[in-house]
Amino acid sequence: MDVVLTYRGRTLTAADLLSIQELIAAHPEASRRELSRRVCESWAWRQANGQLCDMVCRSLMLALDRAGHLTLPARRRRPPNNVVARRPPPLRSVPRMPLRAALSEIRPLVIRQVRRTPEEGLFDSLLCEHHYLGYTRPVGEHLKYLVWAGERIVACLGWGSAPRHLGPRDRFIGWSASARRANLRYLAYNTRFLILPWVTVPHLASHLLGLAARRIGKDWQEVYGHPVYYLETFIDPQRFSGTCYRAANWVSLGLTTGRGNNAPTHRLTQPKKRVLGYPLTPRFRERLGGG
Repeated sequence: MDVVLTYRGRTLTAADLLSIQELIAAHPEASRRELSRRVCESWAWRQANGQLCDMVCRSLMLALDRAGHLTLPARRRRPPNNVVARRPPPLRSVPRMPLRAALSEIRPLVIRQVRRTPEEGLFDSLLCEHHYLGYTRPVGEHLKYLVWAGERIVACLGWGSAPRHLGPRDRFIGWSASARRANLRYLAYNTRFLILPWVTVPHLASHLLGLAARRIGKDWQEVYGHPVYYLETFIDPQRFSGTCYRAANWVSLGLTTGRGNNAPTHRLTQPKKRVLGYPLTPRFRERLGGG
């Protein structure tokens, strides 16, 4: 088997490359978007929820074009920058009166998944205005939660696809590189956690992490067609101690290398982050192909 390249866990052979070249030749008027969809259909390349792996396929074809293996048609339009052109809408009016109470006084809390709902814009704008990292439009699988205490929103939690390479986590799970590539989709990464700045409720953060952990597997199954078995996040030790995660029984696994994602050198490019993990089932290693 002649391997042309490996892209995001998929090995592309000479026969695969030939099939793409023949498809481009057979549809000279097709756009890049149409060609990527045709390739996905030809290969039966679909996500767990049945949707075509269109965006990944388009990136693969672009990598082949840049490497000189094929020639794509000219780009017909340039999509807007997600961060600049798709900024969250202006913040909707929400009560900002200080909320100071014991956790028992505001329970029961209502946590609702708002991805692909009319409330998604509210989630985005709250992060944009109040989270120290701001708002960035997520790429890949992701869910968004808003939390209410009565009629008042008190918190936002965002979850996304897990990073591909994370040494402390990979050692903790004990999986091989092939198992990681096959099962990475069963992990969810806590990308954002915001308790609104006018809310002061002791133990609220750890309680919310527990609420999210009890329902995220079912929600992920509903939206993307597969569950998740393990949660993870990073924290910057220079800013945070991770107290709420530890109180919610998350495990501290160690520090990142500080080299960023797929860094080509061994030089530090960013601060080292502490890695925290939370298995959703005692059999998480078995489900993820670990040992």
